[in-house]
Amino acid sequence: MAGYAPYGGGPYGGGPPQQPAYGGQQYPPQGQQYPPQPGYGHPPPGPAGDPLWGYFSSVAGQDGQITADELQTALTNSGMAAYPRPGAQFSLETCRLMISMLDADRSGTMGFEEFRQLYQALEMWKTTFQGIDADRSGAVERGELKSAMTKFGYNLSDAAIDVMMRRYGKHQAHQITFDDFVALAVRVRALTERFRQRDTQGTGHAAFYYDDFIQVAMSC
Repeated sequence: MAGYAPYGGGPYGGGPPQQPAYGGQQYPPQGQQYPPQPGYGHPPPGPAGDPLWGYFSSVAGQDGQITADELQTALTNSGMAAYPRPGAQFSLETCRLMISMLDADRSGTMGFEEFRQLYQALEMWKTTFQGIDADRSGAVERGELKSAMTKFGYNLSDAAIDVMMRRYGKHQAHQITFDDFVALAVRVRALTERFRQRDTQGTGHAAFYYDDFIQVAMSC
């Protein structure tokens, strides 16, 4: 598949940096207290002092994994989705995309380490979104979206930005809400990673068989 400019910097075309060891990164509260640690019948205790463990373990099953609807609950409880209004939540479809982005074993679920990686990415995306949403309306326009993609390190054409606006923007207002912005960011990151795996020379060009293309498109 030709015609793509080479990617930007960072491990995922401008995505979050490599994950630090436990305890190396503290996650600030998102406006709510962390839930108490669960007791019997829940996954074994997580890393000591990691503030995200309470959110994860409160919804995880005994196998230490969470599904899309459980991820939705965990992110709502953490306050991550509460922008621009308290009580907001990510859609179930966005949560499915989040799991798919980090689902290396294709189990359809997410473990705690994957949850930590996701949360760090969400913090970066939320900070960027807040920075370009000057009026705190909870939505961004085309020029602001292009600015965000550039900050993430993606070298995209105006035509690619237009496609994103048509796919994720509200039809009349031509704006993208925070939930849709996250869904877009997740998908661009996942597609970039799949493309990078096939672009072994880093030229911005890769060859896809038809079936391979369908698999990549449907899994992101």
